[in-house]
Amino acid sequence: MRGRHDLNDFESDTEPIDEPPGHDAIILFAVFFEGGLAPLSLLLGWWLGHAPLSRFFWSATDALIGAAAAIPPVLLFLAMIRWPVGPFRGLKRFCEEEFVPLLANSTWSDIALIAISAGVGEEMLFRGVFQSALVDSTGWLPGLILASLLFGLLHPISILYATIGCAMGMYVGGLFLVSGNLLTAMTAHGMYDFLLMAYLLRIKDPDRPRENPIAAIDSDHEIDSYDHR
Repeated sequence: MRGRHDLNDFESDTEPIDEPPGHDAIILFAVFFEGGLAPLSLLLGWWLGHAPLSRFFWSATDALIGAAAAIPPVLLFLAMIRWPVGPFRGLKRFCEEEFVPLLANSTWSDIALIAISAGVGEEMLFRGVFQSALVDSTGWLPGLILASLLFGLLHPISILYATIGCAMGMYVGGLFLVSGNLLTAMTAHGMYDFLLMAYLLRIKDPDRPRENPIAAIDSDHEIDSYDHR
């Protein structure tokens, strides 16, 4: 019996203490997917005749405006999951059962990398290319609406989440139109993602046990399951 306990002790002592399997792969996938939208936007922008960075320039004021503009939608989103009613209960369940387990082991640098990649890549594509092309061809309001609908449809986690995506697209697209600087939209988008992930993954439950993020996800959930539960 003692020999068996010694073997168990040895196995326990030699268990790796690195990140659980799957975490690095998930972070790399998220960063490369979001960041990969930047070169895609350059290609589509060349094809459509709307270079995504043609309306980008550095301005500390516009960057600060974008960062501050992220705070109201962050507070609204947190309120929806803190006091959920109706379909917002599904949104809370999605955050708790899918999003958080998938990225639960993320460090501050992981969160920052994902947020920056999403802010730059998605805004270059959706605002720098799609919205700019649609606004030039249909007018500012139809262009803003169509680009926002496209933004929401390409976030098809659930009907509610896609609707929130459309609303966020309208909000960030409006910032882009008012400021005339893609930097404002990039900063607002990136800061929005960073603050939400920081709260859900690091601040809300800092003592959450570490586990394999891939094994933690229930793959049986359908795309709209969180709208109807």
